[in-house]
Amino acid sequence: MAQPRLRSNAIAALNSKYHRLALYGFLFIVVAHWAEHITQAVQIYALGWPRPQAGGVLGLWFPWLVKSEVMHYGYALVMLTGFVVLRHGFHGRARTWWNLALWIQVWHHFEHALLFLQSLTGQNLLGGAAPTSILQLVFPRVELHLFYNAVVFIPMVVAMVLHRRPRLDDLVECTCAPGRTPAAVG
Repeated sequence: MAQPRLRSNAIAALNSKYHRLALYGFLFIVVAHWAEHITQAVQIYALGWPRPQAGGVLGLWFPWLVKSEVMHYGYALVMLTGFVVLRHGFHGRARTWWNLALWIQVWHHFEHALLFLQSLTGQNLLGGAAPTSILQLVFPRVELHLFYNAVVFIPMVVAMVLHRRPRLDDLVECTCAPGRTPAAVG
């Protein structure tokens, strides 16, 4: 019985007194991932590298890791988990935007789960040569993931800005807004 209580207390702390720190940590992870995809796009479009060699910064040192669906699925799972866990600290308009980013990430996670399952089983979608997501049937993978990152990132940032600058009807017990401290909200 102690394990669920500990988890519940940790989630409560991440959504109250440590919410700002948790959001900045989550934002750092998201921006680092963005940097990888942007670097990959620069390698392809500005430097003229062939797509198989354009693996971002990590791909320069760990090409096997970047080609692995395990890393991509793991990141999608971390993102989904972050959105779910940190959701409890958002209210009002900020929560609406956070939920939008969350649901887009649900789809993105589904696409990565599909890719991961194909890589595990060796059975690719529509008999393709490589694991393929549903939208990848229409859009190239590099461009699709730049798009996914943008459509998750934009509402996430809007939610964070609205959360840090709430209207009076959105004020809640959170230390994220400027001038709000645990003493001010407790």
